[in-house]
Amino acid sequence: MRTGFPDFRLGSVLATSFTGTLSERYGNAVERIPTPHRLVDWLAVNGLAVDSCTTAQLELARELRESIHAAATAAAIQDALPASAVQVINDRSAQGRAAAILTPEGKRRWQLSSASCVEDALGVIAADAISIIAGERDGKLALCASPSCQAAFFDTSQSRTRKWCDMNTCGNRQKKARFNANQRRRSAD
Repeated sequence: MRTGFPDFRLGSVLATSFTGTLSERYGNAVERIPTPHRLVDWLAVNGLAVDSCTTAQLELARELRESIHAAATAAAIQDALPASAVQVINDRSAQGRAAAILTPEGKRRWQLSSASCVEDALGVIAADAISIIAGERDGKLALCASPSCQAAFFDTSQSRTRKWCDMNTCGNRQKKARFNANQRRRSAD
């Protein structure tokens, strides 16, 4: 990983992890893929290694990220999906050329058509978004309860009542704020 950049927030669902490359959208936003090289890093960590990325490809990725965020947010609140977001997701999915490969360990891995094709990697991310937004996977889309985050995440907990996109960041921050408020209240009494 390159130093000097914020850490990635990695989750178990590719599409919503990708939307997490911009976090704290309603607070002090943190861009986790500010450069083409950083997108290359994120793709590699998520099993979609590419050789390089141009500024234009980074812009395509950010457009896809924001489209997935808009569509997933709408789906989570059971609102109509934004037509422009659906179009971008569909376009990226159709433009990508990747194959699912079964590893000897019984895991799925993606094989891109060319090691340097960011568009193929974006196609995999878009296809993942389609599967969760369309309700094809076991889980449900939800929005983070943190007022500064409100990221869409895919809840696969047994009860489907998860509140935060990431317990280690948003969840801990909210619990700490609640604890501090209780401490102040007790001190005032």
